[in-house]
Amino acid sequence: MDKQELPINFRNALARNEAARTQFNKLPNKQRQVVINKTRKINSNYEMDCFVNYFSNGSLGI
Repeated sequence: MDKQELPINFRNALARNEAARTQFNKLPNKQRQVVINKTRKINSNYEMDCFVNYFSNGSLGI
């Protein structure tokens, strides 16, 4: 997956959260795309951090 595909706020949140980055990297490409599409609708850093923290626990919420 090309870094350019990731929204900047999602990329930054993953950089700050190693557990979430690990979870994201384990996903099959189809699920990764679903997560990326969800993150495109998140506008604030706070909301993104909440999503990534939830995601880091293995909860996709999709």
